Amino acid sequence: MNETIFLLNSNGQLVEMNEATYLTEDLLQKLLADYPSLISGSQINPERPRRWLLISREFGVPDEKDNGHRWSLDHLFIDQDGIPTLVEVKRSTDTRIRREVIGQIFDYAANAVSYWTIEEIKFRFEESCKENNLDSETTLSEFLRNETEPTAFWETTKTNLKAGKIRLLIIADVIPKELQRIIEFLNEQMTPAEILGVEIKQFIGQDLKTLVPRVIGMTSNAQIVKGKQQGAEEHWTEETFFAELVRQQGQKETEAARKIFDWIKPKVTYFYYGVGKQGSFAPILKTKDLSRFCFAIWTNGIVEIYFQHMKGRPPFDKEERRMELLDKLNSIKGVSIPESKINARPSFKIALLTDANEMKKFLDAFSWYWDEQKL
Repeated sequence: MNETIFLLNSNGQLVEMNEATYLTEDLLQKLLADYPSLISGSQINPERPRRWLLISREFGVPDEKDNGHRWSLDHLFIDQDGIPTLVEVKRSTDTRIRREVIGQIFDYAANAVSYWTIEEIKFRFEESCKENNLDSETTLSEFLRNETEPTAFWETTKTNLKAGKIRLLIIADVIPKELQRIIEFLNEQMTPAEILGVEIKQFIGQDLKTLVPRVIGMTSNAQIVKGKQQGAEEHWTEETFFAELVRQQGQKETEAARKIFDWIKPKVTYFYYGVGKQGSFAPILKTKDLSRFCFAIWTNGIVEIYFQHMKGRPPFDKEERRMELLDKLNSIKGVSIPESKINARPSFKIALLTDANEMKKFLDAFSWYWDEQKL
């Protein structure tokens, strides 16, 4: 039986909205591609809501190595922890939603883990961004929110894929009771993979449309099995950052990072440390109208240059000024940032700055950068 919900509009009028099926499966697929937040990340993990990076619609799945694609997955997303999320969409009027969809998505999962490569995933993401007139590096950067750097994100995704740490989502306007029971049972048994249903009902009334998502399968037993109740994400500090950097990279790299930290500290307003599995520090100068970023250093030993942020802040909104900084950085032995990265966030290993002469070139470059701000 169809449900009814009520919307109280800005004029104080009560609008009756009635449940309606989607006219086509493609319509629901397009909504998910345009608005990934419909996959309610807060219901999947209330302590650390999931965010979704769309890799591509219609992602091919082979059944043998180097043998083309036998199937086509409706959507491939990746969350902020690098967990590949395979999405299959069905309408409630499709009889395959009863049981066949379970076998279908498990076929996709088994073969994806065996045959997908991180290079193919990155390529499809870049192509999808081009098709939508988006810059792939900017899109990824905005998605990551300084919680990790791109190289580490893709490496984590690769590790999760090969370990079978993936998420399977069956999305429909209505999840039948028999499918709901199967999803709940399987999700309580599965680790490190998980399977969930997402019911996205639509309600229509007076030229308005409301979409209401509900996640199915995240039972308390499933949360315990998958360790979802083991605490919130880590917030990094100066102390925890340097402790982790020395653990991951060693003493010489940590000394180089500490030298940069101590040198730039008097020049900036504060440091942003971020959250997530990889720690970082990003020095930030806050003025009355803008926050100015220059670089970040990560616990995996990466120095990331923030050309992407500089291009919106004078005088480095002019490309020729950013090119001057790029040339100064490329004078460091082992650093070779291509000109094509002048609007992005290129990176290199901090190990290149353990030599005193190369460290001086880095500090001189950013001394010039700060002097040019003329604040």
